[in-house]
Amino acid sequence: MTGRVSERAVRASAPEYQGALGSLSVNASLPDVLEEGLRAARAAERAGDPHETARCRLAVAEACRRLGRTDEADRAWKASYRAARSAGHEGAMAWALWSGGTLARQRGAFRLAYRLLKLASEAGERGGDVVVRGYSLAGLAETGRIQGDYESVARLHEQLLTEARRRGEARHTVWALEGIAQMYRNTGRLDEALALFEEAAETAERAEDRRGWAWALRGIADVVSARDGDVERALTLLSRAEEACREIRLRGALAYNHKMRGNVLYRAGRYGQARELYARALDEFRAMDEARGTALSRLGLVKADARLGRDAAHTAAELTALRADLERIGLLHARDVVDAAAAELGVGRLPEPAGTGPETARPALPDSGAEALRAAAPEGLRTGDPEGLR
Repeated sequence: MTGRVSERAVRASAPEYQGALGSLSVNASLPDVLEEGLRAARAAERAGDPHETARCRLAVAEACRRLGRTDEADRAWKASYRAARSAGHEGAMAWALWSGGTLARQRGAFRLAYRLLKLASEAGERGGDVVVRGYSLAGLAETGRIQGDYESVARLHEQLLTEARRRGEARHTVWALEGIAQMYRNTGRLDEALALFEEAAETAERAEDRRGWAWALRGIADVVSARDGDVERALTLLSRAEEACREIRLRGALAYNHKMRGNVLYRAGRYGQARELYARALDEFRAMDEARGTALSRLGLVKADARLGRDAAHTAAELTALRADLERIGLLHARDVVDAAAAELGVGRLPEPAGTGPETARPALPDSGAEALRAAAPEGLRTGDPEGLR
């Protein structure tokens, strides 16, 4: 790995807030962003300024997405794209496509996410917008990582980290560090994962990035719970992260925080408390149409219920159904995760769907995803202003 992020990166920025909203902080309360975005969008529409309309609708889309108002977010990014296309502005079209791709990933529509993020990357390159190109490549990398195809995206994460550090861009440095750390965590490299999560937390705190800091604390809590069994430190870290999530109204991050608190309590044998947290997280994820979080919270509930006395046959049936749902969503490690839960709970080998078996080849990335990742070229970010990602 290359050295730490440049000390030039004093404060993280939010380049998705543009035009009349360009002065908004990365830590701005999302309801405030939404209110300002709607007001500014209406003013731009009255003035007949499609480029400004596109920029304001982008902020609306992102605020709605992060607040879990996914139908509104869907309408807003499409409105942003239409306005950008009317203005003939490739960069603004790219930002709208990036927002749409990010929303698609949140909803578990991975094929659409790859398609939109690839289009965003291409439009950003055509328009000479190095910022949205970098965000789009990061979106592609994150989509592959969430699906569990670490082999396809590990190098891209590393390349994006190198570029973010070279530019002194704190927010993307934090994102890349956390992504690599999560891959290490999921493959058992806990010491390395902890070091990167801690670096991400330090970088985010120095850059006044409350969102990145909250996600990093969640990662640290996970590792110290899994590696050290330090329940109280993990819960304290999660409480600090929750404060930041509530301050900015980060509904998705808050739901993942609650699920992680359930994980910590489950590992500590506090199954009743864990069950309450998993159920709470499940409601939160369902309310915001977050497919992956919904599935993982369901898994936590099944495990907690089994520990609380649910019979083995019922547990096996729920795990079998959950495995099918995870694979349908496109999470490539679904079989391993659910089979490990079955082994842990002692419910025996789960039945296979007709025509399949344990030796059946794992589902690959969709063609659109594999093509998009092959085409990703972070070296292209070296063009343009070296401060471009700020």
